[in-house]
Amino acid sequence: MIIMIYRVLDSNGDYSFGKGSQDFLADAAAVAQAIKTNILLLQGEWWENIGEGLPLFQSILGQSGTTEHLKAVDAIIRDRISSTKGVSSIQNFSSTYENRRYSFSCTVTTTVGQTATVEVTL
Repeated sequence: MIIMIYRVLDSNGDYSFGKGSQDFLADAAAVAQAIKTNILLLQGEWWENIGEGLPLFQSILGQSGTTEHLKAVDAIIRDRISSTKGVSSIQNFSSTYENRRYSFSCTVTTTVGQTATVEVTL
């Protein structure tokens, strides 16, 4: 049972075309890419719903980098991950904030019991 199909993104973040079925991801790999694109969609970037997206400039970057701030950012990221189609639960989550870069890595369980690992640096 396939839970989701997602078009592959190239190294520039653009849709990949011209390779037939190799241009698509399925199951856990598709969920992992959906998580990544959900995180990389910035608030105000999508013209149909400017409230949708990660509040990177509004709430994350340029802040103090304190432990409390990192916990708040982690909560925002976890919420975006959990709201991604195909995600059942977050199993492992770790993050760092250094040199003005926030990075996280997580393993999620998909709605059909598969696992996917995602790493993103902002």
